[in-house]
Amino acid sequence: MPIPEDVTGEEIDASVRQELMSLPKTLAEDVAKNLVMVAKLIDDDPEQAYAYSRIALRLASRVAAVREAAGFAAYATQKYAEALAEFRAARRMTGGVDLWPVMADCERGLGRPERAMAMAGEPEVQKLDKAGQVEMRLVAAGARRDMGQLDAAIVTLQSPELASNSVQPWTARLRYAYADALLSAGREDEAREWFAKTVEADKDGATDASDRLAELDGVEFVDALADDEDDDDEDEDDGLDGTGADDDAEDVEDDEDSEGNDKG
Repeated sequence: MPIPEDVTGEEIDASVRQELMSLPKTLAEDVAKNLVMVAKLIDDDPEQAYAYSRIALRLASRVAAVREAAGFAAYATQKYAEALAEFRAARRMTGGVDLWPVMADCERGLGRPERAMAMAGEPEVQKLDKAGQVEMRLVAAGARRDMGQLDAAIVTLQSPELASNSVQPWTARLRYAYADALLSAGREDEAREWFAKTVEADKDGATDASDRLAELDGVEFVDALADDEDDDDEDEDDGLDGTGADDDAEDVEDDEDSEGNDKG
């Protein structure tokens, strides 16, 4: 697949570049460029990102960073079995636990929420950093909902991180998940409160909390352009294009002539 000329491979993280140093120089450069393309495209064009990840995987399957990138690209395209296999391979290579939450979410994607819940109780979770533990909590709550345990999902999300007024990278997603669970449980007033708190934390608009909040408040967004088009259509129907008035005048004259003939 073609790679833009302005992509040099130098854009990748220093730790990944370090891993690629085990490869011959030219090969390392090619792999790096494909990894850059994966990172560039994974949000907006996951299928293309996946295609680039397969190239990188073919070139350097023994590099943990490549297996991890391939896993995330497969995950983004909902190829959960493939993603899980790649994440497991990367974990075997590094011995790290960072991928534990996304591995559990793959189990959810495969329709196995009970396995995700089991993973949430494993010792690996205690080794995660704060962001990883919050992510694991989100996955566990999602698994509870998958199993129809809505109240348990709400309790799972109740945590010091949720209660904190401090805004962290995970805050908006955590508050949003809690608000959504509350709404599903019919606790509309509480849901509204937490959607509002989500909006406060979601400066980048990563969630649709503002839309959900407006919906709860009964606010309807009107398409002004569509309204203008409707007005134009009505104008034409009412004869405001300059032709309708003449037609009406002719109709009146015809009626008067008819009445005159009848009297005669």
